[in-house]
Amino acid sequence: MTTAKRKLDHIRICLDRGVEGGWQPFEDVALVHRALPEIDAAEIDSRCRFLGKELAFPFMITGMTGGHPETKEINVNLALAAQEVGVAMGVGSQRAALENSEVEETFSAVRDAAPTIPIIGNIGAVQLVREGPEVIDRLAEMIEADAVAVHLNFLQESVQPEGETEARGAMAAIRAASDGRVPIIAKETGAGICREDALALLEAGVEVIDVAGMGGTSWSGVEAYRAEERGDGESAVMGRLFWSWGVPTPVSVVECASAGAEVISSGGVRSGIDVAKSIALGARLGGAALPFLRPATEGSSEVVGALRAYERAFRTAMFLTASRDLSALESAPFIVVGRTREILEERGFDSKKLSIYREMSR
Repeated sequence: MTTAKRKLDHIRICLDRGVEGGWQPFEDVALVHRALPEIDAAEIDSRCRFLGKELAFPFMITGMTGGHPETKEINVNLALAAQEVGVAMGVGSQRAALENSEVEETFSAVRDAAPTIPIIGNIGAVQLVREGPEVIDRLAEMIEADAVAVHLNFLQESVQPEGETEARGAMAAIRAASDGRVPIIAKETGAGICREDALALLEAGVEVIDVAGMGGTSWSGVEAYRAEERGDGESAVMGRLFWSWGVPTPVSVVECASAGAEVISSGGVRSGIDVAKSIALGARLGGAALPFLRPATEGSSEVVGALRAYERAFRTAMFLTASRDLSALESAPFIVVGRTREILEERGFDSKKLSIYREMSR
């Protein structure tokens, strides 16, 4: 099966099937409500800078698609909306464009539609090993990217019958690429990144990590559906078995931030409240993909509406935590309960002292 055809399968399944797990880890995190915030809502400043460019609030539409002619409109609608609202945007894996230059415009159209926001390219770690570090510049030039994400999707590759599970050499390839002129973002795809891997990535020269943790779209689940459709019972069982495998996003944010990384919190970020929780936990940005896919099939105005809902909820959460700006939100008190708290404590974090870990990472 071609890479382009696989991309269409992924979009169709994400639109038509339930691809998220039952547990939403962000429900275990609560910001402490301030009944007397002593600020006016109009005073709130949610702006930040990312990759040298200003964002209206700390958010990005994370890498989703591209590589097939039918995906161009989706990417353009996402880009137009991101430009209008003032958030960052990532594209899906550009592997298909490396294999077939005719589909490059499904990616390059993003920069045409969004000339001033941060745009992030995308390539898999396996492809980086094969192509060498020079491929990063090629991918960046294709879309005038401000950074390129190297995605680590070995769980998904393990479930795919056509998956590529050659992980040896990935760290060396990332280290070589991090010396280039374009910043590298290490990105998981739904299974999270632990502190041990964050420390290794930082040592290799990576500064930004998109945790893409467990709690949002399960690509193992997506592959289970694909396997069922082609009658591959063994792969379908494997995909369902690993459906909820990984590090929950809030845990991954804490682990990576405590290691000293600049963190993008994605994976189950389903509202502006989750973005605010992410910032309080130690992230620099929040991110999401799936909530914007269906709106992007309808038009850019629908994506704008979805983004505005995130922005309004985020600013409201700032107001109700007495956070006039992002530095105040970074210090806002929060509570962690349930399974997320248990995992954090088993990993060596005292949930009552998480603010200490936040300060140590700055």
